[in-house]
Parts: sequence; C-alpha cells; structure tokens
Amino acid sequence: MKYDVPDEIERKLRRAQRLEWWSIFWLVTIIAVMYFAMGSSQAMKTAWIEDTLSLLPPILFLLARKFEEKEPTRKYPFGFHRGGSLGFFLAASSLAAMGGYLLFSSARSLMMQEHPTIGNVTLFGWDIWLGWVMVVALIYSVIPPVILGRMKKPLARATMDKILYTDADMNAADWKTGLAGIVGVIGVGFGFWWADAVAAGLISLDILRDGIRNLRISVAELLDGAPRKLDSAEVHPIVDEISDTLARRYPGHRARLRETGRFVRVDLVRHDEDATPPEAIDNWRVVEVTQELGDKDLS
Repeated sequence: MKYDVPDEIERKLRRAQRLEWWSIFWLVTIIAVMYFAMGSSQAMKTAWIEDTLSLLPPILFLLARKFEEKEPTRKYPFGFHRGGSLGFFLAASSLAAMGGYLLFSSARSLMMQEHPTIGNVTLFGWDIWLGWVMVVALIYSVIPPVILGRMKKPLARATMDKILYTDADMNAADWKTGLAGIVGVIGVGFGFWWADAVAAGLISLDILRDGIRNLRISVAELLDGAPRKLDSAEVHPIVDEISDTLARRYPGHRARLRETGRFVRVDLVRHDEDATPPEAIDNWRVVEVTQELGDKDLS
C-alpha cells in the first residue's frame, strides 16, 4: 500500500513541490545570467557552478516524491520510501565532490599566481567595466534563492525531508556566495589579483562543508543507522521517544529504529516466545512496527 501521512503533512509536501518548481525556474534564469556575465573570473565561475549544482536538490526532491508514492512490487516489497534516501545521498556526493574540485582549482590558481583580467563591455552604446555587470549578476543570483530558502525550511522541518532541507539550507545561505563573489570581483578591480581566487576558495569551502555533512547523514541512513537530525549526524530525538514508549509497554524488550526516507521502521526485539503483537505507534513517521526474537544486548 502507499504511505499514509496526515492531511496537513500532505499539504505541506504539495506546497514544497510547487516551491521546488519555482526554484528550478529561477535557477535556470540565474545560471543564464551568470554564464553571460562570468568572464575570466574564478569567483564568478565557482559561483556559477554552485548555482548549477543547486538545480540538483529540487530535481531529486521531485523525483523522490514520484517514487515515494509508488505501490510496493514483488521486487520491492517494502515500497520505494527509500528513494528519498538515495536522492539525498546523490545530492550530498555531488556537493562534496564538486566542492573538493573547486577548492583544488582555486588553490592552484593562487599557487600559479594566475592574474584574472576584467575588461570593459559595451552595453546599449556605453562602455562599462565588466566587473559591475558581474556584481549586478551576483546580486540577482542571491535574491530568489534566499527568499525561497526561507519559505522551504519550515516545510522541510515539518515533513522531515532531508533533500528539501539541504536545498533550503543552500538557498538561505546563498548570500555568502554572492558576497564572496562581489568582494573577489571588486578586489580584482582594485588590483588585488589574489582576491578572485580567495573568494572562489571560500565559496568552494562552503560547498565542501555542506557536502561532507550531508554525506555523513545520508550514509548512516543507507546503512540502516538510527534516524538522524535534519541538520547534523546526531541521532534524532524520535529514537528515545519511541524506545521509551515501547519500553513501558513491553518491559525488558528493546526497540531498533531505522530510517527509510522521511519514514521510520521499528523492530521490537523480544526475549520470550509468547510476547503479544506490538501495537501501532502514534507518530505519522512510523510506517511499520515488527517483532522478532533476539538477544537483550547490542553486540
């Protein structure tokens, strides 16, 4: 059967889908503007790549939603809830890999002392320093993502969607990329050739940090680890809440929780042959509670 969530959560998921479609639209316009304003600036190139990478989370979120709604099959008897986990892992891996590459590229530019040149461009019959065009493009690249990120974050927390939260976090922090890029471009204009590469390095460090953090969370999820928080690799409070509830109902037993996308499956490990079937848990994230015979202690 399909997953079942409260109407309020379903409404928020549909709203999140609409926001992700808007994100894709605005990001496509930003990528085009940044591409034509990029010139030879390393900071602009890095910011452009980050904006291009920003397309990945909304696309993966929309794909995961499609898979999440599919019925279980003979080959996939537990359904496709973990499509969100896979999408989160792919997004985190891409961020980490690209962040590492961009950091290496900016460090190489510094070591080789590459001097970027930002010349003039003719617009509407006027000669304008290309740096000002870059600054305007960077300001434009910040405004839509920051607004959308702030709108998506509460939806991500309510629906416990890690892809959506990663996307919202990247969007809301996009002002740092824009600010670093602006400082780098203006620094070149003042003759500080290294400012461009340093700005690119700061942007790439931010990408790498997000990628590594999310990679740790996504790997734990794929390895049937205990449910993690949205913004860190720490265990989510739902583990203690459900474990305490089951401990009161079934003294001497223990619960094992694992995450499948936004949902949680619970295994109640019993220590006697005549245990009663486990009752349902009053939490929309818990989609199944099963019972098995096992040892008391974790090895």
